[in-house]
Amino acid sequence: MQLFYSPDITPSEYTLSEEESRHCEKVLRLGVGDSIHLVDGRGGMYRAQIIQTGRRCTVRIEQHTEDFERLPYRLTMAVAPTKNIDRYEWFAEKATEVGIHRIIPIECAHSERRVIKTERIDKIVVSAMKQSLKAYKPEVDELTPFKHVLNMPFEGKRLIAHCEPTERIPLRDVVTAGEDVLLLIGPEGDFSHEEIEAARAAGFTEVTLGDMRLRTETAALAGVMYVSFINQ
Repeated sequence: MQLFYSPDITPSEYTLSEEESRHCEKVLRLGVGDSIHLVDGRGGMYRAQIIQTGRRCTVRIEQHTEDFERLPYRLTMAVAPTKNIDRYEWFAEKATEVGIHRIIPIECAHSERRVIKTERIDKIVVSAMKQSLKAYKPEVDELTPFKHVLNMPFEGKRLIAHCEPTERIPLRDVVTAGEDVLLLIGPEGDFSHEEIEAARAAGFTEVTLGDMRLRTETAALAGVMYVSFINQ
């Protein structure tokens, strides 16, 4: 199945974007009469038939399914961007494939990268969503100061993973199936002591991903995998 991302899709007939039309006609070489599937990024899966080609491809909607393969939990990962942005993009891609609701790039005291191209991350997320046949597109926030994340309203478990030798609970012992989770992962130099204290004061639970010392992007993906496995 080949998916096309259509966030503004409307019933009956719909015209694909120029980019998706080009992929449909030039890359996949599809034409009038062929069937395709579209997703709106909000759980809607559509089966459609191509009725017109050209610069823009028009389709007729034949079937619509809501909440297609909706996850039983909502996972928000607040992760500091890595110095090598390719590694952060890798995390965003793999997290989308596994299943995630929202990615919040956070700016921390030890951050080595304080500028991020959110538009590029969003494109990578869309591509990963289509390739992994998902109907939900994770939200990608702009770079957000650490303290702002602490004050964000969130109904669910609020967790911070760090490497300081304090009393931390294994992530697998904190999360339960079907529960919404907000997990904070710090930069290469970890969260500062002051940030950890602030998170504790804000009601965040301190967790550990194990004894191994992991790169930021590896720790973030491990967190995504833990939550996904618990919900299997």
